Amino acid sequence: MPPSTLARLQRGLGLLVLLLACVWLVVCAWFQLNWLWRCAGLLLLLLPHAPVLAGEFLLLACYSNPSPAPKPTLVMLVRAWLGEVVMGLITFGWRQPWRSNAIPDHLPASGAGQRGLVLIHGFVCNRGLWTPWLKRLRAQGVPFVAINLEPVFGSIDRYVPLVDAAVSRLQALTGVPPLIVAHSMGGLATRAWLQTRQADGRCAGVVTIGSPHHGTWLARFAMTPNGHQMQRDGVWLQALAALEPPERFTRFTCFFGHCDNIVFPAGTAMLPGADNRHLAATAHVHLITRPEVWNEVMRRLHLPQP
Repeated sequence: MPPSTLARLQRGLGLLVLLLACVWLVVCAWFQLNWLWRCAGLLLLLLPHAPVLAGEFLLLACYSNPSPAPKPTLVMLVRAWLGEVVMGLITFGWRQPWRSNAIPDHLPASGAGQRGLVLIHGFVCNRGLWTPWLKRLRAQGVPFVAINLEPVFGSIDRYVPLVDAAVSRLQALTGVPPLIVAHSMGGLATRAWLQTRQADGRCAGVVTIGSPHHGTWLARFAMTPNGHQMQRDGVWLQALAALEPPERFTRFTCFFGHCDNIVFPAGTAMLPGADNRHLAATAHVHLITRPEVWNEVMRRLHLPQP
């Protein structure tokens, strides 16, 4: 499978950063700059997302309205920021650009009758986000399909056929409706698929992780079609919600966090009637690493089939 458009873009950006780091070291040697200058320049080049993330956490602290989640402490916010700096470097600097196809979809001939997983990433991500999950699922023999949502900056409605194809592939192998696990915008793509294709009977349920079900405050700065669709209680979200039957959400488990630096206020990641679960002191991308999420997915995966 060729690398996704996003993987190629992130590869180019990563190589450019490494080139600039080398140039900086040459400049430091030429002008005989001390170690403090060298380290500061390298940190700025290799961790450019750190100050951006700090700005997001500042906005989170200032504009996160009262919600069902407790207000995070300063220590929690700092802890979440540090975790997301590391997670961001691993995810956007390594897994997504270079490892997105390292573990292909797992569709074993022995999968008949076994419930599988469809994994759907979020905004400006690809299937490389799930690499640690894919390793564990393959080791346990769980059938899965992890998709790339493209075009990267297209409308969420354009992802419906991709979700539909993934569900069809998995169900054709297993004969069993799969469980869907979606991070961030992937949760909205899942809801759009459920409504557009009237597909409630084609999945065993949905687990969303930090999905902006009611939009997010940050989307006011969006410049892309899918970004605009994630504006708080925006036109697209209201139109979708108006068509959805309330009982659909009883099959959802929604993980959300008061330190989510992308989807806030925290309550926007909840759905009425869903099993809404709070994860403390954890930032947006880092949410997928929480054992509570994995354990719930495994529990739901192995529920008796109706």
